[in-house]
Amino acid sequence: MALIVQKYGGTSVGSVERIQAVAQRVVKAVKAGNSLVVVVSAMGKTTDGLVKLAHEISTQPNRREMDMLLSTGEQVSIALLSMAIQELGQPAISMTGAQVGIVTEAEHSRARILHIQPDRVQRQLEAGKVVVVAGFQGVASREELEITTLGRGGSDTSAVALAAALRADVCEIYTDVPGILTTDPRLVPDAQLMTEITCDEMLELASLGAKVLHPRAVEIARNYGVPLVVRSSWTEEPGTKVVSPTPQPRPLENLELARPVDGVEFDTDQAKVALLHIPDRPGVAARLFGEIATQDLDVDLIIQSIHEGNSNDIAFTVTKNSLNRAEAVAAAIVPALGAQLGLGPDAADVMVQRQIAKVSIAGAGMIGRPGVAAQMFSTLAAAGVNIQMISTSEVKVSCVIDAEDCDRAIAALCETFEVHSSSAKLTPAVEVHTPDEPPVRGVALDLNQARLAIRHVPDRPGMAAKIFQILAEQNISVDMIIQSQRCRVVNGASTRDIACTVAQIDAEAARAVLEKAAPELGCGEIVVDSAIAKVSIVGTGMVGKPGIAAQMFEALSQHQINIQMIATSEIKVSCVVAQDQGTTALQAIHAAFNLSGSQKIQVPA
Repeated sequence: MALIVQKYGGTSVGSVERIQAVAQRVVKAVKAGNSLVVVVSAMGKTTDGLVKLAHEISTQPNRREMDMLLSTGEQVSIALLSMAIQELGQPAISMTGAQVGIVTEAEHSRARILHIQPDRVQRQLEAGKVVVVAGFQGVASREELEITTLGRGGSDTSAVALAAALRADVCEIYTDVPGILTTDPRLVPDAQLMTEITCDEMLELASLGAKVLHPRAVEIARNYGVPLVVRSSWTEEPGTKVVSPTPQPRPLENLELARPVDGVEFDTDQAKVALLHIPDRPGVAARLFGEIATQDLDVDLIIQSIHEGNSNDIAFTVTKNSLNRAEAVAAAIVPALGAQLGLGPDAADVMVQRQIAKVSIAGAGMIGRPGVAAQMFSTLAAAGVNIQMISTSEVKVSCVIDAEDCDRAIAALCETFEVHSSSAKLTPAVEVHTPDEPPVRGVALDLNQARLAIRHVPDRPGMAAKIFQILAEQNISVDMIIQSQRCRVVNGASTRDIACTVAQIDAEAARAVLEKAAPELGCGEIVVDSAIAKVSIVGTGMVGKPGIAAQMFEALSQHQINIQMIATSEIKVSCVVAQDQGTTALQAIHAAFNLSGSQKIQVPA
């Protein structure tokens, strides 16, 4: 007999008919000899309706009262589903988050799970009942019974956390698509269903906005080795397995890590090549990295920052033994680009640095927690470490520093983020690809970001920390962060530009608060562009395979799509392009990596 945790989202329980269909599926699984815990979300648009009611009462509703209000949505679902299961002759009981022992931080509207005391659930399972649990909620303590909610994706998080606490055989996430797809089927109808995906890949795709799974849930599955399957609640298809590495033994206390960072990584086998004053035109990045790929050079970090006028800087890192070849390619391509574009042989400059190191912090807990990057930058500044390059993803921040500063930087970061040991550069924990499969597993598009450029930031330690701490104090989350390679002298001082992306709804607030602080910071103009899109590729198979980024850039070039910013991690490449070209960029990249399937995916209305 297997213990299964199933989770059903709002569309899966959006009507009486859908609730009855879920009940039939649950009873079928029980009759096959399984014990079931079923976690459900609020019906359909119930949560949206409750939020609307609250805002009709108050323009700024109290967060505690919002938790009290929103937690009622799931209670309706669990009671109705429990009744439906009982009507089919199967004993069932509905339970709130408090009743199943989900204890969280005392943070209303965005609490993390600290631990679960599942004794009552286990007793009900032993009595032969299906336990139907309200997702998205818990209590701050068993004494006070102060209701908390887990924020976006909370029902996914509840389900996987319960599976970990109960040591379930599998956690099944039921949704309105047949599993994890290579991209959004509403934009690319021939998006392909994956049979398997690693937790690392799923974590990046989830954090990029793939709404099938929340990254917090993926992080718990990875930490505790929870077998995870994403399936459609509308069909009997097997769905997609999310494969976890064999986990290190860890206690169930602090089940969902309250701290935002759970890893500090470093890589001292790095050297940097920077091309300054590169023409800002479609195809330049494709040409550069295409030439690098022909030399079989594996590139790690790539950043492209923005500048006034018609030029950009592109910097990338390679292993030290590859530097001479990378420098030769860069030096050769500069005059070629100048001649091709009619700009003359001195159109760009090449800068090389051999003694560098990359230090990174990683963790899904960064998502939705402003200030983590600022804390990293502050820590490095306090340790006297100057940052040369910054590249970020939603779950990772990487900085290039002088090699001689690496040990000091790692020690300081481990102390600040309470990480007891650091590790060398990431290697994929699980490899699910066959030799015939493409290294890119998925493509994601985000149309809800704006770019914020802070011009002429004084080039001294601590400036990035100050800027992003100001944004964090306004509860503004930052996504991509890129620091330019080009130094300019303004009023006798060396300066650099820093660019980042934020949610569009936060863009004007970010501009206002930074403009107010600009005199104290000593920086120049603050520029906002809301007409951008971010398109990303993800895949553990791209590690150690030169030319993947070049293939992405070439796909954009063929459609005359200009790349405005580039940022990478080991298993992801992200580009910022014009917003009106975002969907075309997604479709072009998806096609370039041969990710299309033969079957069109239908998403229920």
